[in-house]
Amino acid sequence: MIKALLARWAPRRLSTRIVATSLVLLLAVQLAGLGMLRTTIERNAVVQLVSELEVAEGIWHSELQSRAGGMQIATELLALDTGFGSSFALPEDAPDRRATLESALESLATRIGATVAAAVGQDLRTRASQPAEAGAAGPVMQQVAARFLAEKTRAPVQMVGDQPFQFIAAPLRPQVGGGAVVMGFPLDAALLQVVRTKSRMHVVIVSPGPGGAPAAGISTLPPAQQQDLAALRTMAAERVTLGGESMRVHRVALGEGLPAQLWLLGSIDHAKAPYQEVQRDLVAITVAAMLMFALGSLYTARRITTPLRALLQGSRRIGRGDYSQPMQHTARRDEIGRLALSFDQMREDIATRVTEVRRLAYWDRLTDLPNRAQFREAVQTAIERAEPGRHVSVVMLDLDRFKPVNDVLGYAFGDRLLQAVAGRLAGQVLRHGDMVARLSGDEFALLLPDSDAAMAMAVADRIAEVFELPLVLGEHTIDLRAGFGIGCWPEHAADADTLLSRAEVALYAAKHKATAMLVYSAALDSSSAQSLSLLSELKSALDKDELRLFLQPKFASATGALVGAEALVRWLHPTRGMVPPMQFIPFAEQTGFVRQLTLWIFEACVREWPSLQGLGLQRLSVNLSTRDLLDPELPEKLSAILQRHGAPAGAFCLEITESMIMEEPERAEATLNRLAAAGFKLSIDDYGTGHSSLSYVAGLPVHELKIDKSFVMDMDKNTKHATIVRSTIDLAHNLGLSVVAEGVETAAVWAQLASLQCDEGQGYHMSKPLPAPDLPAFVARWRERQQQAAAALA
Repeated sequence: MIKALLARWAPRRLSTRIVATSLVLLLAVQLAGLGMLRTTIERNAVVQLVSELEVAEGIWHSELQSRAGGMQIATELLALDTGFGSSFALPEDAPDRRATLESALESLATRIGATVAAAVGQDLRTRASQPAEAGAAGPVMQQVAARFLAEKTRAPVQMVGDQPFQFIAAPLRPQVGGGAVVMGFPLDAALLQVVRTKSRMHVVIVSPGPGGAPAAGISTLPPAQQQDLAALRTMAAERVTLGGESMRVHRVALGEGLPAQLWLLGSIDHAKAPYQEVQRDLVAITVAAMLMFALGSLYTARRITTPLRALLQGSRRIGRGDYSQPMQHTARRDEIGRLALSFDQMREDIATRVTEVRRLAYWDRLTDLPNRAQFREAVQTAIERAEPGRHVSVVMLDLDRFKPVNDVLGYAFGDRLLQAVAGRLAGQVLRHGDMVARLSGDEFALLLPDSDAAMAMAVADRIAEVFELPLVLGEHTIDLRAGFGIGCWPEHAADADTLLSRAEVALYAAKHKATAMLVYSAALDSSSAQSLSLLSELKSALDKDELRLFLQPKFASATGALVGAEALVRWLHPTRGMVPPMQFIPFAEQTGFVRQLTLWIFEACVREWPSLQGLGLQRLSVNLSTRDLLDPELPEKLSAILQRHGAPAGAFCLEITESMIMEEPERAEATLNRLAAAGFKLSIDDYGTGHSSLSYVAGLPVHELKIDKSFVMDMDKNTKHATIVRSTIDLAHNLGLSVVAEGVETAAVWAQLASLQCDEGQGYHMSKPLPAPDLPAFVARWRERQQQAAAALA
């Protein structure tokens, strides 16, 4: 709750937070200082007050001694008076003796202010007293006389009832029998007022009352404070509040063993009064400092937040894509200036990178021609600006035999070739608004605004004539040809994307029919639409269990024994029947759906493996596509399937073609290394139809070569093909690779392969691809044939 409230009421502006934080810190420091000052003032005031109370105690004792001194002399003169001594020495029954002594005591007591007096003999018997009936004072005066005669104590204070008295004693001469004269003086308000006047401290004589509470006697306190004093509960308090005024209590013993005490009361508030002015001045200084500090903090905060707001506005401009305005405050020498310089440098860097990104987004880096994105926008703009009755044409072209040039002469040479082609095409764009673009790979396009199909065909013919001139690049002379596809707006398409698609359909149709040029027509697109429909149905075929696993057996050429099989997929369409692989596999390759097909085939083989192993098969072969080989997660996907079914990786051979490896050798080789490390056997399929050498293949982690059927099928009649097969088998064996021949169609070819020590073979002579459930029956029939053949030879 507290955090929520703080978050709600916390100032949102940085300048406000800076000022508020500074003021809070300053206020905390000042309050701490004021608190310490207040504590110090009170401590010093109390120390000073204690000192003044001690001085007041000295004044009290001084007054007692001063008054006792004068009285002592008078008392001693009386004790030495001859007449008083003669009367004291008379027998107790002598007439007028007591009256004479009482008269003398009364006269002296009146003169010196004593209220009680007594003449005490050596036997501590009172000879006379004043008043005649001394009452409670009589025994007290006898005690004073006894103490005086024993210890010579002259001025003790004793309690007579609730009243403290100061007693003076003087000795009588031994000639009259000894003894002492004792005079008693009450400690009255006048004496306390004298001490009050000299010390400025209130004086109170306090006696313990019921329950230990103080019972105040005479005092110099005003009535209101006397009432508060009477309300106290203990005599041990060091600080009391009387009449709203805090006072320090200083206790003075009136006499030895007496319960009554003299309280000297000093006002703490009065002691602190001289310091109050200092406190008020300090508060005023604090207020002034807070004001000045607030102004200074506000100025500093604005010095910080103003450039920060400018940087914020600049960053927002950058966020909106405006990089034209430089950042402010870059001339400052402090951290804000360095931050502004960093932001400005970031602005320049982003502007540079955005320019480069924009260029990359709309320009082909290799040929410096517009790319597909820019070309599409240009087509769209040309369509939007076309006047009624005008046409917009797009000519797409794709180079022939560019891949062999790339494979044989290398990618660097291929890049130079594309640059040269781009230069020739750009030379054919003569009108304002025409555009040449490189769409991808060796595919280029021309935009011809305000041109119909006839004009587009004329441009295509001119470009074809230009391409008839060989390109000379260094030591190489290259003959180039291209296929052209033409699409026109508005007759072929209603928008830019459709127009580009239609021109591309025409291009692919021209390439497929080996025609130099085609203009789009609906007839060209019907097969593409059918293929797209078929591909859409293929995506759901996995869920509908329409795919079937077929296996083509492999046999050892030396013994004729079944040793393995190649896995193939067939599609049993619910309405079209068995769809040939060549009708859906190529389109699955183009869209990437072939990855799902590969995983389906592999998992189907793994499920069948336990039963196939019982038939004597040593290994199942599964074909990988180019997209499979370039998938970095393929090894993990296949291993997960094996682990799920508990099958070994060594039971499976993965077949890849040479062309797959040569498209991206580094990525392909990395994937092959990981598959080999996982335990899979690897085979090069269709060997001899690609562009790789056997020495290159030997550097790959492969275990098997599969000779393409184009060399195997007629090797018994074609000596050149037979030579290629024999050489390949010998070289592969020398490199430690096993060899498989596919396309074994006749017994003669099968026998010739056995004589060349080819390891394995497959083909229609032994068996066509079979549904996986039919393989056990075939194996039984094959073994029976083998046994019959062996019996015939015997």
